[in-house]
Amino acid sequence: MDKNQIPYKIYLDENEIPKQWYNVRADMKNKPAPLLNPATLKPMTADELSVVFCKELVEQELDDTDAYIDIPQEIQDFYKMYRPSPLIRAYFLEKELDTPAKIYYKFEGNNTSGSHKLNSAIAQAYYAKKQGLKGVTTETGAGQWGTALSMACAFFGLDCHVYMVKVSYEQKPFRREVMRTYGASVTPSPSTTTSVGRKILEKHPGTTGSLGCAISEAVEAATTNEGYRYVLGSVLNQVLLHQSIIGLEAKTALDKYGVKPDIIIGCAGGGSNLGGLISPFMGEKLRGEADYRFIAVEPASCPSFTRGKFAYDFCDTGMVCPLSKMYTLGSGFIPSANHAGGLRYHGMSSTLSQLYHDGLMEAVAVEQTSVFAAAEQFAKVEGILPAPESSHAIRVAIDEALKCKETGEEKTILFGLTGTGYFDMVAYQKFNDGEMSDYIPSDEELQKSFDELPKVEID
Repeated sequence: MDKNQIPYKIYLDENEIPKQWYNVRADMKNKPAPLLNPATLKPMTADELSVVFCKELVEQELDDTDAYIDIPQEIQDFYKMYRPSPLIRAYFLEKELDTPAKIYYKFEGNNTSGSHKLNSAIAQAYYAKKQGLKGVTTETGAGQWGTALSMACAFFGLDCHVYMVKVSYEQKPFRREVMRTYGASVTPSPSTTTSVGRKILEKHPGTTGSLGCAISEAVEAATTNEGYRYVLGSVLNQVLLHQSIIGLEAKTALDKYGVKPDIIIGCAGGGSNLGGLISPFMGEKLRGEADYRFIAVEPASCPSFTRGKFAYDFCDTGMVCPLSKMYTLGSGFIPSANHAGGLRYHGMSSTLSQLYHDGLMEAVAVEQTSVFAAAEQFAKVEGILPAPESSHAIRVAIDEALKCKETGEEKTILFGLTGTGYFDMVAYQKFNDGEMSDYIPSDEELQKSFDELPKVEID
């Protein structure tokens, strides 16, 4: 089919929803380093991880060999309520930019949670229910993950306790209320309800919080209450596995029309969206079947890839979680509260960190005023108000398309539009009122955090 005849929205048939998740680690020559027990600094065993996570999720977390893992029928049936999600050709954006580039985006905002997070939330809730648990605890930044998990828990009749980063709790009251509508309890983090929360408040009085803080509280709550386990919306290998459905659907849709992307772009906070989008394409690259240019986009205020260290670090601020080898700014790093998006995690997925370290993808950091400028430009021509997180990918997609305009190259660009921004209007208001600033941590600030990295040496 003539590429110029590609429809604006490419929908797959319901029967084309993937029935297996893809595990990119199976094709990686250099596997992600193992999680370490914070007490012994030895690799975490399945039994040790099962105290925190659901048993079957632990198996997925540790699986470095199975390329494909079956999606349980109950999860497949739930996916059919909102999947497959559309792959959209950005004709109007291409025209606006006057670029020869072809731009596509995979839109994950067509469900009540407003984002891609539901893909993993329903899977983790399913395994918790299957294990016979009472409920789960978690953290959330901007609120998409907490919203998605509250929906999934309501579907399976599980309790859901959410620790929401305090700055987002205050800035996004409507996202909080969606969680409560679905039956979740929501606590601003750091809080006085956990011992680790009280310690963080004592050390950082008046802090607006971070994902690292909220993780610490959620893990403590899970491990001190019988019948509960902790679940996480990003970073972990199991989450990237569940989110691979994004890339699998995108690749199937593009293959239908004989389209091969040259550049694949995703926003990067902890890695769930980026990892899910690029996984099947990265698999082809790892196997030598095709080549792609992958770009991870992160906020300049929390630049773990571009300015972080590749080292073992705690996954949480309270230092109660396992240590992961990843690109990190230090578990004590707390991003500036002026950053409007949810990309506020101090580290990065160990899988993506290894791929980046091996030179298989690039990373760029962008300032938030330029991100919101791109968001509004996109909204005006494509008709979707994007989430601030997604808008980081939009910013770089526009930049790459403009480079094509300068060079005359007809490259094909694919990016992930993780969700909508309708609960992020405080941030849009600040941008429109000229009250949004660009905070970039100094080298001195980062070095102070790096100096506190744990000293870990393993064979």
